[in-house]
Amino acid sequence: MSTEQTNQAPRQHPAPPSDLPSSDRAARRAVTLFPLLVIAAGAVGLLWPAHFTGWAPGVPWLLGVVMFSMGLTLTPPDFTAVAKRPWAVGLGLVAHYVIMPGLGWLIATALDLPPQLAAGVILVGCAPSGTASNVVTFLARGDVALSVSVATVSTVLAPLITPPLTLLLAGRFLDVDAGVMVTDILKTVLFPVLAGLAVRIVAGRFVDRLLRVLPWVSALTIAVIVLVVVSGSAAAIKDAAALVLLAVVLHNGLGLALGYAAGKLARLGRPASRAMAFEVGMQNSGLAASLASAHFSPAAALPAAVFSVWHNVSGAVVAAWMARSARRAG
Repeated sequence: MSTEQTNQAPRQHPAPPSDLPSSDRAARRAVTLFPLLVIAAGAVGLLWPAHFTGWAPGVPWLLGVVMFSMGLTLTPPDFTAVAKRPWAVGLGLVAHYVIMPGLGWLIATALDLPPQLAAGVILVGCAPSGTASNVVTFLARGDVALSVSVATVSTVLAPLITPPLTLLLAGRFLDVDAGVMVTDILKTVLFPVLAGLAVRIVAGRFVDRLLRVLPWVSALTIAVIVLVVVSGSAAAIKDAAALVLLAVVLHNGLGLALGYAAGKLARLGRPASRAMAFEVGMQNSGLAASLASAHFSPAAALPAAVFSVWHNVSGAVVAAWMARSARRAG
């Protein structure tokens, strides 16, 4: 999400070679324009916060729209692919839910963040993979099948993993009601994804006609989420913008690097290592923002809002660099 939801272009593979340039252009437009859209939404929320603060109760519903869109892009082969590569998918899952939560805690502690911001950074780290990770992996000439598998499994398991991890790591900063958080993730993530998958199975031909529209529906929805979160955190942004940006840049950058390193150490090969980088370093920041707003405070949602912008920008840049390196290597 997180944008975030632009992962359907890679799923067109295997495709005839003549189709690849069109898919590539569509994916590049989505990845390029989405951060700009989110930046614009954040700026509006920061400049005119009073107009949108009443929208906060709608954030979980908006996230449900994003996750339903993700479900629409899934197909049964996405799940059977997991069984074909259990080692690689398992490694990606463990790396994601170990590296990013651990980095969140380390960064919050090292920077001595205020409790609300610390909990927000940790919550971002405990979220499942960002849905834009698939298309960024595609642009980086990475292993898209592995990326889709890890993102899907991390999302499905989020209700079981994210709440206890958040309780373990953020409990020293704020009170965490893990039980209620499980229910919220089921309602806003897992159920909408499964509902989207069911619609795809029942009405696949109709859904296929919508696949090129879904990324923009999700992008607009995530932009509105950022708008609402930023408007609720406008005062905190003015006081702690530099500190939060530093935390987010470190979190995302180290996640990308360590994810790639995990793939290399496991000898998965360069394409799979590129996929690992994005599956570890890119988070479902929309979910983190929703949970932070509901369970902590608007200030705790600030790291997720900043992460939503930054990880799409950094992901696009790193993907371009990796693609260029792959072309040079032949």
